[in-house]
Amino acid sequence: MKAVRELMKGGTEEGIFPGGVLLVATQDQVVFFEAFGRARLAPERPMTTETVFDLASLTKPLATTVSMMVLVQQEKVGLDQILGRSIPDFSGTDKKGVTVRQLLCHTAGMPDYRPYYETLSKWPPSERKDEVRKLLVGEALIHEPGKGCLYSDLGFMILEWLIECASEKPLDRFVQESVYAPLRLRDLFFVPLEGLKDRDHHPYAATEHCPWRGKILEGAVHDDNAYTLGGVAGHAGLFGTARDIYGLLRELLNTYLGESNTGVFHEDLVHTFFQRHSDVGSWALGFDTPTRPDSSSGHYFSDQSVGHLGFTGTSFWMDLVKAVVVILLTNRTHPTRENEKISAFRPVLHDAVMHAIALRGIDGRK
Repeated sequence: MKAVRELMKGGTEEGIFPGGVLLVATQDQVVFFEAFGRARLAPERPMTTETVFDLASLTKPLATTVSMMVLVQQEKVGLDQILGRSIPDFSGTDKKGVTVRQLLCHTAGMPDYRPYYETLSKWPPSERKDEVRKLLVGEALIHEPGKGCLYSDLGFMILEWLIECASEKPLDRFVQESVYAPLRLRDLFFVPLEGLKDRDHHPYAATEHCPWRGKILEGAVHDDNAYTLGGVAGHAGLFGTARDIYGLLRELLNTYLGESNTGVFHEDLVHTFFQRHSDVGSWALGFDTPTRPDSSSGHYFSDQSVGHLGFTGTSFWMDLVKAVVVILLTNRTHPTRENEKISAFRPVLHDAVMHAIALRGIDGRK
């Protein structure tokens, strides 16, 4: 793994990111788990393997999607259930026929993003969730459901709403009780703006110097919409460590492969969620799959792989055939989101990891 280690060191030295944590596992064994660079530039603080990252859009697969898995297993939600019957507010809109499946694989026709925070910030915090849902109901579809694919934050905001209706619990509480607690994952969590002050002691990776909040963000969600909504949202807001992300991914992989698992997820349903469900995009249900030839996973992850990227510089890829998991967490938005060098870095790193595994087997100490 020498070449991989040098790449990560180079990433910090060349300004691709101030710091990062890389975890590589294969065949149920962690073969590489190291931290590089700095978690914060000033005052300077080193990165460690215990650093907690703002996972940004990894919230979609690691919180919202796994919650939907549980609800489908409990028969409280169906993948082909339509919004008009799930949430009455949508019954008289152009979104009434949108299915849960389409929301999960980004083919529902919802816009990708709206700066809702500009409007929501004018409302009292206690009223913002209701107000954003009125905005979601009022959004017009940009294409007929199933006829196109556009990665959408808004679709996952709707999924959060659906999870709340079906479970009668907020997303952060439901995923904690139904997924994280049974798997003993203590370092995957949301950080609501109100409460949970015990989270303050965690060593967070810093993100951007936010122009409208007037400070470097550390332990507060970077995503503007999620922040304005109180820190908990279906598209962003999850924080975590590489170790606990691996704990969740390993459970999903073991279940997929029919190996030892806790029973939190059902094998047939994991297979369903890890398959592409449309010929108009690369998305499985809540997870991305490699797009050729320019996938961020590089050239050597098989087509039977799933992954996701996060805006703050986070990502994971999991090869379902080779049983390889690569988790890359960085603070590339610290101190500014204008640093986009990580886009070219990711595929190079993943190629180096797969090359090292092929050459040296599973002994990452060599």
